[in-house]
Amino acid sequence: MKIKDQVQLIQSGKLSLKEFIKEVLKESSKINSELRCLNYLANDEAIERAEILGKKKGKLFGIPITVKDDICVKGMETTSGSTILRGYKPPFNATCVERIFNEGGIIIGKTCQDEFGFGSFNTNTSLDFERPLNPFDNERVTGGSSGGAAAFVSKAKFSTAALAESTGGSIVNPASFCGVVGLCPTYGLVSRYGLLDYANSLDKIGTIAKNVDDAELLLNVIKGFDPLDSTSIRKEGKNIKIKEIAIQKEALNVDKEIKDLILETLKKLKIKHKEVSLPLTTKYVIPTYYLIAMSEASTNLAKYSGMRYGKEEDIKGDFNEYFSKIRSTYLGREAKRRVILGTFARMAGYRDAFYIKALKARSLIIQEYKKVFKEYQVLVTPTMPLIAPKIKEINKLTPLQNYMMDILTVGPNLAGMPHLTVNAGFVSKMPTGIMFTSDHLQENSVIEMGKKVEELS
Repeated sequence: MKIKDQVQLIQSGKLSLKEFIKEVLKESSKINSELRCLNYLANDEAIERAEILGKKKGKLFGIPITVKDDICVKGMETTSGSTILRGYKPPFNATCVERIFNEGGIIIGKTCQDEFGFGSFNTNTSLDFERPLNPFDNERVTGGSSGGAAAFVSKAKFSTAALAESTGGSIVNPASFCGVVGLCPTYGLVSRYGLLDYANSLDKIGTIAKNVDDAELLLNVIKGFDPLDSTSIRKEGKNIKIKEIAIQKEALNVDKEIKDLILETLKKLKIKHKEVSLPLTTKYVIPTYYLIAMSEASTNLAKYSGMRYGKEEDIKGDFNEYFSKIRSTYLGREAKRRVILGTFARMAGYRDAFYIKALKARSLIIQEYKKVFKEYQVLVTPTMPLIAPKIKEINKLTPLQNYMMDILTVGPNLAGMPHLTVNAGFVSKMPTGIMFTSDHLQENSVIEMGKKVEELS
């Protein structure tokens, strides 16, 4: 049942909101026992919220919503998946959460993630956090870093949606691996106020849902200008007619079964499409993304030193010794790696050679995308180059091989352009996503294409 239908059912009085939420929480507990996809299940808060809602109206009235653990919900432990933030309960709501509450939504929990969003598989969980499991095959990964959100939405039998966040593909990646819809908007369309930063110039809050209508509905609730966020934008896009779409040639260098599925889907859509090449993006997108993301991450994580933010212990030795102990003890391996690499890229003597050069490359990548969108309304690629790998296979990958998994998703994120993944079918019994990208503020175009794919099934 779609969210709008569930809202009508609750508001009609045919379904008791309190009893509905109780059943939702009961099922959520079972889902979490199987898939380990929640860092926190808000039993008391959700029941209390259902009791005080009364008969208010709203686009999300009575709908259970989960929130990625790097987005603040007042009074709920918010850790960004890191042990260093255990026990932190924000005294305020993120703007997107506040807007959900204003429309009658009920937050039922915080979903797990890679520590601070550092990962493609949701296997980089921190010291005392569990890894989530894929609902289609519990031996496989969910994708990351919003793996808990995608797994939960996929498994839930009730109407629900999730707030997620993407830096380099963290919405569409797990959505593809878990067979659900992931919608990442234009950078700045959704306020980042209340988001624990990974990389300020890349982070975007978006939605994960069972279908495109629900993903669109939740996005419409949370988007809009916010004076509390300096990167928030006032503009909105206009509807444009989709006449012809492009498929990125280099993106077809994936597993043959995935390539065949994507091409077959395009054939069924019966929309004119041509191959285009993005050579600059293909060659430089991974190093450009990781240099920028790690540099910004190392700056953002500097505050978690055990003084004002993060875990604290008795101060012994000098400040360097104390900071080093706190960060060595409570940050995970991948977080340490990214902090070290990012700090190196920003050091005197290296900043111009690495970080500044990456920013210049980013501008050229944006220009390459813009050139495509002068002629075509939508760009098509597979979402991921493979189906969800088995967890035991991830341990054999080098850090570089891990980073290369983002080859298809980091481009739109670097460019700050809207993109959407929807399940195109199955390969080896595992869901496989097709991704649509459009120009800035053209969310309507990728949403339209997503709905066309859903109509095929």
